[in-house]
Amino acid sequence: MRVDLFDFDLPPERIALRPARPRDAARMLVVEGEAPFTDRHVFDLPGILRRGDVLVFNDTRVIPAQLEGRRGEARIGATLHKRVDLRRWQAFVRNAKRLKSGDRIAFPADVHALAEERHEDGSWTLFFEGDEPVEVLLERAGRMPLPPYIAGKRETDEADASDYQTMFAREKGAVAAPTAALHFTPELVERLDAAGIARETLTLHVGAGTFLPVKAEDTADHRMHAEWGRIDAETADRLNAARAAGGRLIAVGTTSLRLLESAADDDDIIRPFAGDTSIFITPGYRFKAIDGLMTNFHLPKSTLFMLVSALMGLEKMQAAYAHAIAGQYRFYSYGDSSLLLPA
Repeated sequence: MRVDLFDFDLPPERIALRPARPRDAARMLVVEGEAPFTDRHVFDLPGILRRGDVLVFNDTRVIPAQLEGRRGEARIGATLHKRVDLRRWQAFVRNAKRLKSGDRIAFPADVHALAEERHEDGSWTLFFEGDEPVEVLLERAGRMPLPPYIAGKRETDEADASDYQTMFAREKGAVAAPTAALHFTPELVERLDAAGIARETLTLHVGAGTFLPVKAEDTADHRMHAEWGRIDAETADRLNAARAAGGRLIAVGTTSLRLLESAADDDDIIRPFAGDTSIFITPGYRFKAIDGLMTNFHLPKSTLFMLVSALMGLEKMQAAYAHAIAGQYRFYSYGDSSLLLPA
């Protein structure tokens, strides 16, 4: 499909620079089958979902993966993207033309890395020197990697260390938050429990590639970035049992959805999964593992807007986004939510 079919005009003032407070006070647009759109709030969720439904969360934890350093007199910026091994990370590098294999980059707090290899997509493999775990080095030298559409408008500050982390964050390794779950609070989870709505977690370490623009003119020519994820056997069994009993699996975020769909077989059974996924979901895809999606509002011409269009239909999502823009919804990572329930 032509990528320009997924374009739309978004006024810059609709981009949220801070989250709603409290988190579950964010607005939520409900898009359900052929029903009219309804304007709700995230705290309404227990009354919208049904007993026996399951919310599936991503428990990845964002690491301070944004680094600013120098190679000689040249300023070098690095955003870690994907772990290679215990001391190596693949990174997108700013001012990469000043970098060559073997160069040593000095970051703050006496953290150093060697530029080992440049890849076809322009990223580099960085080898972090020393004996301390790389995560410890990042805590000293790194910053929270806010999305470029926020970082370009304001500085990262102390509030972002907690604002850009979900209450489910456990497994360190993401360089971008699974932002749909930012809206959840302990109080909301208690109310969901009381309503008989279950929850499960999986892990997908979100990479910086999630923010890369689609440069191809046709979706068939776009190469999707890979991210590492895991669903254990016990979780897969519980998800399959819940669905067999009539419950709906509602992915909280496109990261959860992509991993569930990667783990599902052609018989719509979710299997244990551990490894990379580069699944790219566009209209025409047959969903095998999920019955709904809770997600924020996405960028024009992004792979994520293509994904929600695959779930609900392109025309439906174009109308939903037009409704959201006209209704002053807040967009992107710190913005409002949508609940997508196909017929």
